[in-house]
Parts: sequence; structure tokens; C-alpha cells
Amino acid sequence: MKKYMKMSQLYSPTLKEDPAEAELASHKLLLRAGMIRKTAAGLYSYLPLAWRSLLKIEAVIRDEMEGIGAQEMLVPMIVPAEIWQDSGRWDVYGPELLRLRDRHERDFVVGPTHEETFVDLVKNELRSYKQLPVTLYQIQDKFRDEMRPRFGLMRGREFIMKDAYSFDANVEGMQKSYEDQKEAYARICERCGLKALPVVADSGQIGGDTSVEYMALAEAGEAALVYCDCGYAADVEAARADIAIEEGPGTECERIETPCEGSIESLAVFLGISERACRKSFAIIAEDETPVLCLLPGDHELNDVKAEHAFGHYDPMSEEQMAEYGLVKGYMGPIGADKRVRVVADVSLRESTSWLIGANEAGWHIKGARPGRDFEVDEWLDLASAKEGDRCPKCGAPLKSARGIEVSQVFQLGTKYSEAMGATFMDEDGKEKPFQMGCYGIGVSRTLAAVVEQHHDEHGIVWPVCVAPYEVEIIPLDAKGEVWDAAEQIANELTEAGIEVVVDDRKERPGVKFNDADLMGYPYQVVCGKRGIKNGVVEVKERATGERADVAIAEVASYLANRVIAERK
Repeated sequence: MKKYMKMSQLYSPTLKEDPAEAELASHKLLLRAGMIRKTAAGLYSYLPLAWRSLLKIEAVIRDEMEGIGAQEMLVPMIVPAEIWQDSGRWDVYGPELLRLRDRHERDFVVGPTHEETFVDLVKNELRSYKQLPVTLYQIQDKFRDEMRPRFGLMRGREFIMKDAYSFDANVEGMQKSYEDQKEAYARICERCGLKALPVVADSGQIGGDTSVEYMALAEAGEAALVYCDCGYAADVEAARADIAIEEGPGTECERIETPCEGSIESLAVFLGISERACRKSFAIIAEDETPVLCLLPGDHELNDVKAEHAFGHYDPMSEEQMAEYGLVKGYMGPIGADKRVRVVADVSLRESTSWLIGANEAGWHIKGARPGRDFEVDEWLDLASAKEGDRCPKCGAPLKSARGIEVSQVFQLGTKYSEAMGATFMDEDGKEKPFQMGCYGIGVSRTLAAVVEQHHDEHGIVWPVCVAPYEVEIIPLDAKGEVWDAAEQIANELTEAGIEVVVDDRKERPGVKFNDADLMGYPYQVVCGKRGIKNGVVEVKERATGERADVAIAEVASYLANRVIAERK
């Protein structure tokens, strides 16, 4: 038989002040409400209240995965290096991959993700197209050795993740599995009380050709995104946009003296034009050691991810390198640059015929320059980061900007891992073919933090019923006599109705109890006081709205049960 929890027995050590190291609301409140504790940088213990909420998030995930036929299992967290070497990621993943060696001098990794493990698992056992499709998933701790873990559960080193992997016989099947997961992820966000946008994303170290992230909108989010009311949304790392270009002054190529600070902002002010009418230059050394001059609209920035796709790992030129290639910091441009420099311009500038560019001489620019007449562009590429006000590539309306917390991501991997690791099956034509794969991740612990980021106020957490550690808190203002009797009666009736209840039976002042109740954020509070009990009523407060109602003691259980059950998702 279920029983209610007593606050005197609950391990939830609260803090009166915000911890000094906490910056985000979720980090502060989860620490203050006694839900997490820091063990080391990026490593946290989940205390009973947080764990209850995490289990509810996991239950939502499991329900949605079962609904689309995904099967849960568990693989080891420690993975042999050999399979990472087979996939090619052993050497390229980076320092976030924690490598270790056992007593037999064998190399292993602590899994940050498990594509290799699942491919290795199925490659000798899923042998026929008749066995496909198959989607397998797990909920497990992951470890990524972040250089600067921060923001509590948002960017830790150890975290809880749901990761799934689909295996299909053809591209159409893989796309169907991908869409199933994508739709399930949208439902998971909704059921967990998150307002999230599906945004086009870069595939990063996972790989593959197509990826969508679910971003929980929050001012404190690490990721910048752009979106449109038509439904288009993208992480700025992957966003496409139609950039409105303004022509520079003049149509004839002419040197002009510009004794300003060498920045686009100061140049625009000096000439009395907009930054958009200027052309911005970035000098880099590509991975193959080619010197590259990147030209962009003056009001936009070079997108690091797009640049890495174009040039591999690159480094900004030093001033010594600039001098070697005829470039002058603050006054760079393609005219007068060394012929070894590859000139690459953003595609948005292709139709522009009047460019204001640096003259490669301190204090001088060139106006009216025209590509093809006064200088050559070696290649036109998508290099600029999209920003608010750019035109939506889908409908042409101005894009809006926001910040978000990435809580989940889906990828179409194709044959990236199956080909590299020799994972094939016999197709119906009798030929061996590599699996078409997708992979799908949800940050379970990050989802918990994202819920708190979206659901809090100046007093504390405001849990949605669906993921609240307890649904109702009963606050007796006297721990004895008729007040306690009424509180215990209500607690028992609610528990029998299937509602999760905690009772604050501590010998504390009412103010302390009220403050802790708001800090911990239980969706409903039932306040039992002597005056109300004498009149046969208690006060019911809804945490999210602050609305209060006097409810007859005999009706509290049905009153709250109807509300709580309706709000469960």
C-alpha cells in the first residue's frame, strides 16, 4: 500500500542562499531545493526529489518508445577501443573522449555515445532483410570530459541519456524510423511540460547528413537559434537564410582614405553608411595549410561550423602570417593580396556589384570594387551565420531569434558506421548491403534542468504535474490535534486516490514551511490551519498561478484528484 512521505523523513537538505558557483536558475534552484549535490566539476548526485522527477521523465520516454516499437536494452558503459578504431572515431573524436587502460594494458573508452557498440552488437546477428527494421535503445549514464563543465546539469561531464539506434534495409525505411523518432521526441517534450522547437542542426561529431534538435526555449540557453512563424527553425550553426545585401558607395573602383579604427562599426560611422553596405574580411589558414580570405556582408559573422565544413580545422591568421600574404589587419581585402591567398565569398554577395573592401594598407579602403572586374572570387560558399531580420529561406518573412537548450537530437546516419565497421545484411536480391542507420538521443538529466529553466519564478521551482517529484504538499500549521488529524486524513485520501503526497510535519514556523513549499515547487499546496479546520475547510493553493480556494475537508481528495489526473500527460 502506498504511503505519503513526511518531510521530517525526506532527504532534501535545502539551502537558504544561492550557491556562489551557480549561474543559471535551474542550477541555483536544484541545489537550493535539495535536489542535487556537486561531487566534483561536472559530476552531480541526484537526491531523492530529483531522482523521482528523472524517473518520471524516463517513464514518458519509455512509453513513447514502446509506442513506436523501439526495444529497450543496456550495453556496457566501458567500450573496447577496437570498435572505435574500426569506426574511425578513436583518432578524431577529441579530448572529450575519456580513454583508459585496464591492468592488461588494453585500451577502452568511457562511452560518450554508443553508435559503435550497437553496430558491433548486431552486425553478426541481424543477417537478413526479413529481420529489419529494428530499433534498439537504452537509458544510461554517459561521460564526456568537458574542458569547462558549467551550468549544473546543462553541461556536465557525467549525465543521463537515452540513446536509440535504428537499423533499416533501405533509405526509405531509415527515413521512416527517423520520422517516427522525431515525432515521438516532440511528444516527449510536450508531455514533460517543455515548450520546444524542432530546429535544423549540424550533425557534429555524430555524423550523418540530416539532423534535427529539439530546443527548449530559454533565455539562459547556450544555443542561439533563428525561427519563423511559418515553422522554419534552425540552430545558427546550421541555419540557412536569405541575407539582404546593400550595395556599397560608388560604382568605380577607387581608393578612399579611412582614418578610423579599422573595424566595420567605425568604418560605417565614418562614411555615414550602414554596416550592411560594407564587406567584412576574415583571414584563416585552412586544414590543408592554404591561406584563405573569407568575405562576408559587413553586418554578419563567419559561422565556425560552416567554415569547418568548408576548410576543415582552421586557425585565424596571425599578424605575421597576414604580413606574409600581403594582408593588413583591420584593412583586409582581396585587391593587393598575395596570389597564394584563396578568396572565398559568402553566396549572399554573388549578385552584388559595388563592394567596400579593405585596401590592404592601414587607413585606406577601396569603394566601388566589383568581383570579376577588379578582383576574382575563387569560390562562393555559405559562410555567414544567420541572424534576426534575415529572410526565412522557406517563406521569405523576417527571421526571429531566440536562445534554447538542446534537450534532444535525431540523426540520419545512413551507412556511415555500418560501412566503416563491416555491418551488413543479406538483402532480398541476395546481395550483402550495409545497414541504413539513424541515431536518436535525449539528455534525460538535461531535460530535468530545462524544465526548471522554463518553470520557475522568484520564489522557486514551479513543477508541471507530469514531472513533479510529488504532486501535492500538505502543510499543517500545527503538528498535533485536530489540525494534524485533518492533514493526515487528507493525505491518506489523496494517496488512496493515486496522488503522490508529501506532508510537512516538521516543527517549523509557518513562514519556513511556506518558503520551502514554494522553493521545492510542488504543483498543489494544502494549508491546514486551526481557523479553517473549525469551519471545516482547508486552503488549496495552485503553485503555478498562486490561486487559492477554500475547499471542504471532505472534498479535498476529489477536488485535487480530478485536477492532478487531468494534468498528467
